[in-house]
Amino acid sequence: MNRETPLHQLPDDLPVPEDDGACDHLPGMELPEISLRSTAGRNVNLTAMYGQTVIYCYPRTGRPDRELPTGWNEIPGARGCTPQSCAFRDHYQELQSLGAEVFGLSTQDTAYQREAVERLHLPFELLSDADLAAATTLRLPTFEVDGQPLIKRLTLIMLNNRIEIVFYPVFPPDRDAEQVLAWLRANPASSDGINA
Repeated sequence: MNRETPLHQLPDDLPVPEDDGACDHLPGMELPEISLRSTAGRNVNLTAMYGQTVIYCYPRTGRPDRELPTGWNEIPGARGCTPQSCAFRDHYQELQSLGAEVFGLSTQDTAYQREAVERLHLPFELLSDADLAAATTLRLPTFEVDGQPLIKRLTLIMLNNRIEIVFYPVFPPDRDAEQVLAWLRANPASSDGINA
């Protein structure tokens, strides 16, 4: 398949994903014990987070030396993981200044994710849900491409270990970080970890 548009750009004719209600159960949910391997070489326990945490879930990052999966641009919401990650990278200092911790999450393994962190110069960790522990426990919406289960693009904002809000579907992906910033500015957490 010819990629045509570079990974860091979005094609003009991408199909827009529709809200199928698959994340309606998430706001207000208290996270159960979930530990995920990070690109920093540690396990991150999502229930141990304090303050506001942003977890953007993305299907998979592509690589310049590999072809995209079959029909990738035609799947609503699939394309755009690199622009989404780069937007969070570019807004990372602003997110930190608001007291938010940032993580990316996909079903790709940690070794694959490390390549993306290095190539894209991401200042935050990516979390691997290769065994689908988070996707299954939280009942996240998934789809399958070329035999690989992938999480649909969504973003969780948590306060301590409770999900405050879910952005789903996320489109266009390169505007996700701006949407998150706007929400965090409007809903600041106080010093005791409670929304003001």
